Amino acid sequence: MQAVNMFQAKSSLSRLVEAIEQGREREIVIARNGHPVARLVPMDTAQVGQRIGVARGKFKMPDTIDTHNEEVARQFMGGNDKGGNAKALNSCLRRNDGMGTAFIIF
Repeated sequence: MQAVNMFQAKSSLSRLVEAIEQGREREIVIARNGHPVARLVPMDTAQVGQRIGVARGKFKMPDTIDTHNEEVARQFMGGNDKGGNAKALNSCLRRNDGMGTAFIIF
């Protein structure tokens, strides 16, 4: 661990960052008036893996998942189904992405 004062850090920031990037230093402490005030450390470079579809095959959707769609659609419409709004909403509720995940599309 290298320690530098504020003036040194300001005048040689690119050199300090390069030392961190290349792994020559794991941490550089920056001090003001002899007291540590900041640390220069490498960013976490852990790569984020694929997240979409990570639960595929781990859950089974019941065959009755769409049983209450008409009732739910009526409740969204305030219980008044003039003009077939519940059926239109019901068709939106039934869309899925192939994994059994229902989407409500307005």
